[in-house]
Amino acid sequence: MNTLKFSDLGLSDPIQLALKSRNHITPTPIQQEAIPELLKGSDVLGIAQTGTGKTGAFALPILQKLAKSQPKDKRRNPRALILAPTRELAIQIGEEFAAYGQNLHLRHTVIFGGVKQNPQVNALRRGVDIIVATPGRLLDLMSQGFIDLNGAEFLVLDEADRMLDMGFVHDVRKIVSALPNKRQSLLFSATMPKEIAALSGDMLNNPVRIEVTPQATPIESITQSIYHVGAADKTKLLASIMDDPALSKVIVFTRTKHRANRVADKLGKSGVDAEAIHGNKSQGARQRALSRFRAGEARVLVATDIAARGIDVDGITHVINFELPNEPESYVHRIGRTARAGAGGAAVSFCDPAERAYLRDIERLIQRPLTVVGDGPEAIGPETAPENPRGNGRQNGRHNGGRKPSGGAGIKRGKRRGGRGRKQPAGGHAAYA
Repeated sequence: MNTLKFSDLGLSDPIQLALKSRNHITPTPIQQEAIPELLKGSDVLGIAQTGTGKTGAFALPILQKLAKSQPKDKRRNPRALILAPTRELAIQIGEEFAAYGQNLHLRHTVIFGGVKQNPQVNALRRGVDIIVATPGRLLDLMSQGFIDLNGAEFLVLDEADRMLDMGFVHDVRKIVSALPNKRQSLLFSATMPKEIAALSGDMLNNPVRIEVTPQATPIESITQSIYHVGAADKTKLLASIMDDPALSKVIVFTRTKHRANRVADKLGKSGVDAEAIHGNKSQGARQRALSRFRAGEARVLVATDIAARGIDVDGITHVINFELPNEPESYVHRIGRTARAGAGGAAVSFCDPAERAYLRDIERLIQRPLTVVGDGPEAIGPETAPENPRGNGRQNGRHNGGRKPSGGAGIKRGKRRGGRGRKQPAGGHAAYA
């Protein structure tokens, strides 16, 4: 049993006081390994799934080192830059820096698009030590001459694989080229595709690699199950599942913004308070939706993958994949919204015949079959569904009687796929932020 405490990691008294005020006593595995290396000055390549405490792993040592080396020049130019793929994640990281640095004389600001730039520009003019930003708005303000990164001592690229998915790699390289060569750099990613490995080779200097979990492996405490259901019957199935009061705080994922709006609207008409969050919503609307969901005023948050890594809400009981993602890694990021800070949780997926290839990709990535809990109302079963348009081979899945979700954090287990001789797919509190 690990008995290491934050007090054993060489963190300063003001930071220890902030940790104590948040009842953060025991560091997570990535925090245990990363904080000492970063305090020593090493570059770090961190491989860790969502919800493992990555923000604390880089925020705590950066705050400590910045506080120890206050510049003599009173005009504050940014000394640390943290890049994040989404507005929600950037805001979340900014909140963590504020909480951990509450006893330090450091300033930070969060830069993102979708809102007027004047408040952000005013904050920059007053002077900041730390910038947390999304790439697009950061480059925009740099091109206008509002941001000078020549004095940056730290660079953090968080959720690097998501940056790649969202097409930010070119922007990231442009930003990195504006930074001084002499700096400490950190790259965190849940997966390590070739493109991210190449990016890490360009921006990191002899990094220490820290890998606390297998790449893209879902948290083991999440119960994962699947319904085979026709696309037209998914809304009816979702409403039926939501009759169970055990699903008290739920995120429903769709692939498109239009679908997210429709699902939230249908849930509202069935008596379930739901909010939608996606890239077409204004930042104010997105924050209001998150605030209502976080406060328990909305039982369901319907989201697209743009928000998959930026939603950090305690007590999410279930994640429902109304539509399976077309990238298997996104499945891992979606279900990681539940079972945070050591809690249990459940992930329920709906799969229509056109999504069978996506399901095979997901099971191949996580190296396990999902538990089939049954078919939705009037669903097209796997024995009668047409062949998947993306590939050949047998249809996935078996019937087991259309069971409904059970109470608690899990879903009743049905028969596991892979019968009939079919080969299985190959394949104190901690500071979680």
